Amino acid sequence: MKKVITGLEVLKGEYSRFKGNVALLCHNASVDSNCKHATFIFKEVFGARFIKIFGPQHGFSTDAQDNMIETDHAIHPYFKIPVYSLYSETRVPTDEMLEDIDHLFIDLQDVGCRMYTYIYTLTLLLEKCNDKDIEILVLDRPNPINGVDIEGNILELDFESFIGRHPIPVRHGMTIGEVALMHQKYWAREKVDLKIIKMNGWEREMTFVDTYLPWLLPSPNLSRAESAFTFPGAVLFEGTNLSEGRGTTQPLEIIGHPNIEPFGFYNNHLKEAVKRSRLEGFVFRPITFLPTFHKYKDVVCGGFQIHVTDKKKIKPWRVGQLLLRELFHHLKDDFEWLKPPYEYNHKNEPIDIINGSDKLRNWVQENDAIEMLDSFENLEGYKNQLDSIKIY
Repeated sequence: MKKVITGLEVLKGEYSRFKGNVALLCHNASVDSNCKHATFIFKEVFGARFIKIFGPQHGFSTDAQDNMIETDHAIHPYFKIPVYSLYSETRVPTDEMLEDIDHLFIDLQDVGCRMYTYIYTLTLLLEKCNDKDIEILVLDRPNPINGVDIEGNILELDFESFIGRHPIPVRHGMTIGEVALMHQKYWAREKVDLKIIKMNGWEREMTFVDTYLPWLLPSPNLSRAESAFTFPGAVLFEGTNLSEGRGTTQPLEIIGHPNIEPFGFYNNHLKEAVKRSRLEGFVFRPITFLPTFHKYKDVVCGGFQIHVTDKKKIKPWRVGQLLLRELFHHLKDDFEWLKPPYEYNHKNEPIDIINGSDKLRNWVQENDAIEMLDSFENLEGYKNQLDSIKIY
């Protein structure tokens, strides 16, 4: 068994070159292969020169639920240094927050999906630092759903939000370090002093299980590495009145509503719809569940758990769109698209913000054929961009 060595551990060979003050943007999953948190490592190595911590959405502690639930700034009770929230009254670090920093390290576990805010915390920070004398170092981590498969529509910039700032597909195929490089090459107006601390042993075909690294939830509702594979489809339901499984032990794998009778609907309709779609690598399992919080708290829901049976074959974005289309027409008047705001966009419908387009909502409502999803993908230009910045 050979573990992938993340940027955090590769950094150990470079500590001596950093002479100034350091800060760290991190969260719950910022650990080494023995589950030792990066803040302990930084305190041991840099001592009093470790002066600030930054946290992304869900907070440094990764305990804040859902979108637009902000976290406060604080003084860390053990390290006695400021913890600045970049999901607070601001998502961009202020000049004051960046004062006295010589080296700013970023150690965040991404999930390989466009609708996940950590890559935008990264790019906003890069943009803020383009006139600062600060070295930015991204401690790279695996894309948990591999760096090969690209899927989904490219974001249309009319639907830009904090879950979609850049023209990338749903499954973008990048590590967070490569996102930084993509930003600097194609999206940044000015460059920063950026360095990527590459992983050792990571190959693009790997899923997270292949890395033999510990999975610690990077956000409160992704407690299992398997959830990263269902996330690109299940996240769509955040734009609806259906439960995406928050308040259960397997959120973002479970979809449901109180007025679904899952066994009959599956046997009489959904099973055949899946067969016609020719999608592979998954099964929908009929279930009932009782959310303990969030949508339908303490109300029994019927629905489906998405089980990944073949990670090489599953196309989770298409799986989510298929299930959304079928449940929209099954529930009829019981189905609702949620209304703005969503992730600080007060103009567009949340489902369009999540999709990065209004075309997919129209596809669902018109009950168009699954094959039409292919027409929403135009990925050749993006693949060429990705090839130009790959570092693995």
